[in-house]
This record gives sequence, C-alpha cells and structure tokens, in this order.
Amino acid sequence: MNLNTLDTNKKMGLFALSAIALLVLPFVVGGALGNSWVRIVDFALLYVMLALGLNIVVGFAGLLDLGFIAFYAIGAYAYALLSSPHFDIHWLFLLTIPLGAALASLGGVMLGTPVLKLKGDYLAIVTLGFGEIVRIFMNNLNSPVNITNGPQGINLIDPIHIGGVTLGQTIELFGLSFHSVYLYYYLFLALTVLVVIMAWRLQHSRIGRAWVALREDDIAAAAMGINIRNIKLLAFGLGALSGGVAGGLFASFQGFVSPESFSLLESIMILAMIVLGGMGHIPGVILGAVVLTIAPEILRDVIGPLQMKTFGRMIVDPENARMLLFGLAMVVMMLVRPEGMWPSKRRKAEFQHAKEEAAAQKG
Repeated sequence: MNLNTLDTNKKMGLFALSAIALLVLPFVVGGALGNSWVRIVDFALLYVMLALGLNIVVGFAGLLDLGFIAFYAIGAYAYALLSSPHFDIHWLFLLTIPLGAALASLGGVMLGTPVLKLKGDYLAIVTLGFGEIVRIFMNNLNSPVNITNGPQGINLIDPIHIGGVTLGQTIELFGLSFHSVYLYYYLFLALTVLVVIMAWRLQHSRIGRAWVALREDDIAAAAMGINIRNIKLLAFGLGALSGGVAGGLFASFQGFVSPESFSLLESIMILAMIVLGGMGHIPGVILGAVVLTIAPEILRDVIGPLQMKTFGRMIVDPENARMLLFGLAMVVMMLVRPEGMWPSKRRKAEFQHAKEEAAAQKG
C-alpha cells in the first residue's frame, strides 16, 4: 500500500469521524448543557454560512465589505413577509428561501455596480452606508403603507415545513424525541455543508483564481485579460447569496425579525470571524465563526457567577465585561497571531516573510 492510499484512507476516516460527531453533537450538547446551548450551536451554523459568504467577498476577492449584514436582512425579511400573518401569505420554504437568496444576490450586484472603481477605505465606507441604509429602510417602511411593520418587526413567522412535518415542534422518530432546536440543527448543518462545498469549489475554480489575482493586484489582473467588472460583481452576488439563505433560515428559526437584529455590530462581528479565523481559508473561517459565536456565550455564563463568588455582588455588568474581554482577546490575537487562528499555508508564509523582512530592516 503506497503513501497516497494511506493518506486517502486517513482522510476518509477523519471525514467519517467528523460526520458522526456532527450528527450526535446536538444530543451530547443538549444532554450535558440543555437545549439552550443547542440553540447557540444552531446560531453558530448560521454564522458559519454568513462568514463563508463574506469570505468570498473579503477573503477571496479582497473587497472590504462592512455592510454584509444587509443581505442577511434582505433574506430574513423576504421570508418573514412571505411566511407570516403580516400579509397573510404562507408560502413554502422551498419558494421563500430561494427567493430571499435571489433578492439578496440582486442586492449584492446592485451594491457592487456603483463601487467598481473603489477600493480600501472608500469601499468600506460605501458598503457600511449600504448596510445602514437597508436597516433604516426596514425600520421606517411602515408608512404610508405598512410593509415591514417598522421597529415593531414581524412576528408569528411560520416555521419551516418539510413533507408535512413542522420543524417548530418536537417530533418522535425511531423512539427518539427530537426537539425543535435539534430539527433546525440538522437542516442548518445540511445547508452549511452545501455552502462549504460551494465555497470550496469556487476557490479551486478559474473564478477563484481570478479572485486571487484581483485581490493581489487588480491592475496586473486586468492586464492578464481578467474582466475586473464581472469578477467583482460575481463576488458580491455569490457572497450575498449565502447571506440571503442564512437570513431566511434565521427568520424561520427565530419566528420574529426586526431591524435591531441587523445592526453594524453584526457586520463587524462577521468580519472579525473571517480575520481571526484565517482570511481566505475555509476551515479557518469556519473555526472563527464557531469560536466567536460560542465564546461570548461562555463568557456571559462565567462572568456573573465569578463576580458573585469573588466579591459577593456584581461589580461590572456581565454584558459590558463580556464585550470588554472579547475586545481584549481580539487585540491580543492580532498582536500575537495576525494571520489568524487557522491560516492557509500561503497566508502564513506571507506573514512569516513580512516578519523576516521587518527583522532584517531592524537588524
């Protein structure tokens, strides 16, 4: 048996173990920590989808987008308006999720068209403004015709129905009881796997290589015959597509959407997941999304009881302390490991080369 066969068998074994671990994860987490933590894991999968979508724009194509949360909002409101008593429309999720994703993708193209010649800080400011415009638009579109119900949001959104089974209720299957958060976990997991496959295929395609060329040097890429306009619009559109899917799933899972769920802080959090995980590296982005979703919740549960045990009273509000420690951890991470927790080999080599050059200049 040669080395290639051994490596293939090792990879297949690792893949099988990972698949089994992901399938039993909700039962392990739910049995040990309760269903509230399974819900947190569900949100981690949603953020993985969002981070992978933004990674197409920022990590692959090198286009700094601070308004990505707008596409999340478009997908969520599309599902909410078409699957709730607000307009008394109750379409199947097989129609509403793809429609929301298509609208979000169209929004990505609409954002990309006027900013084709912008880069760096200017692009970041324009995309930030786009994200805030969408949020304010949703917040004020309740008069003279009430479309989004304004700051009150849209309530009683239909859960997803599959083959006559609603994911909003506990079901019995094979002698096991599957709570709603378990059912949504498996749906989110399946769609996350699809998004991962899409991102991986794109990264290793001609389009992915064109994005890398664009990220490294857009002038050289244009000189090599790459259509910069089309490749940028494709990055914005495909990234927004993933955001729209995640938005529709969020609306069905939460049962309620409002403009407050799509603030600028959410866009910054998603960008932080990419940067801290490993920009442009799919496994690193997944790791960053999971860590930055779950770590704040762990801190939330630890900070309050720790203060009560140490001081006998609350010295600092747990929410403020949680964000303070979270920000401090991000600063330390950027100083100690700026390439991210799990960078690609190429990015790690680039940072190592930059460190060596800086050391040589000082010497």
